[in-house]
Amino acid sequence: MSAINTTQSERELEHAFDAGRLGGILVGLLLGGLIGAGAMLLLAPQSGKRTRAKIQMKGDEVLDQANEIVEDAMARARRRSRRIRTSVRREADHLQQHGQDIFDDQMQRVSAVVEAGKR
Repeated sequence: MSAINTTQSERELEHAFDAGRLGGILVGLLLGGLIGAGAMLLLAPQSGKRTRAKIQMKGDEVLDQANEIVEDAMARARRRSRRIRTSVRREADHLQQHGQDIFDDQMQRVSAVVEAGKR
C-alpha cells in the first residue's frame, strides 16, 4: 500500500510542479509584455499626432489608388462596350442585308409565278 501512496504522492508533486511551471511561464509572459509595452512607449520614434497624420496620408494614398483602379476598370468597360456595340451593329447590318436578299429572291419567284399564271 505504501508503494501506491508513494506513486500517488509523486504524481501529485509532479502535477504541482507542472502547474507551478505553467504559472511561472504565464507570469513571465505577462511581465515581458508589460516591459515591452513600456519600452515601446519610451522609445517610440514619433508622437501620436505624427502617427495619426501618417495614417491619414496612407489612407489618402490608398483611396487615390482605389480611385485609379476603378477609373481604369471603367475605361476598359467602356472600350469593351464600344467594341461589342460595333460588332452587334455590323452583325445586325449583315442580317438585315441577308434578309433583304432573301426577300428580293422570293419576290422574283412570286413575280415569275404571277407572270406564268397570267399567260
